[in-house]
Amino acid sequence: MKLKLDITPDLVAAMAAEVKAGEKAVTAAMREAGTGLKTAWRSQITGAGLGRRLANSIRSHTYPKAGESLNAAALVWSKAPVIVGAHDTGPLIRSKDGFWLAIPTEAAGRGLRGGKITPGEWERRRGLRLRFVYRRRGPSLLIADRARINTRGQAVASRSKTGRNQVSAPIFLLVPQVKLPKRLDLDRDAERALDSVPGLIVANWVEGRF
Repeated sequence: MKLKLDITPDLVAAMAAEVKAGEKAVTAAMREAGTGLKTAWRSQITGAGLGRRLANSIRSHTYPKAGESLNAAALVWSKAPVIVGAHDTGPLIRSKDGFWLAIPTEAAGRGLRGGKITPGEWERRRGLRLRFVYRRRGPSLLIADRARINTRGQAVASRSKTGRNQVSAPIFLLVPQVKLPKRLDLDRDAERALDSVPGLIVANWVEGRF
């Protein structure tokens, strides 16, 4: 028995067209999966009350940046990986110097550019010295004496010569460590995005042919 196989130009063209359709389908699928994961992560962050600014730190790219490929890939990441990662893992935070973590109270106010204020910055800005108060139960304190509470609820230096309305206000709580609560589950959405890829490839391939 003798077999003969002829490859016609039409078959070659059909194979090339099929490869091209596959490249488009895979690239489109990865783009959809990446965009979907970015949206899901942003929704998690805003839903956890972490703010739109942190949510917008989530970005995505599809590779190759131009054209299509059967090896297309999507990358989703955060421009603030330390902050997002901390809320995703819920780590135990200790002072890097091995002493206390200073947690500002409402009376401390905010630091420069709206960030959390430190004890040193507070003393420089308010012109008051902080007094350490050790407590066996509960957090120890840094207290400002001869202060007054302004209309915004912040402790400032009192100019009263009679001592009227002067208070000793707790400015910072001092704790040896803080357990940050886990508020995100990024792996959950990443696994869902990964599981969706085969179906997206098939859907885009079929749509491209009909």
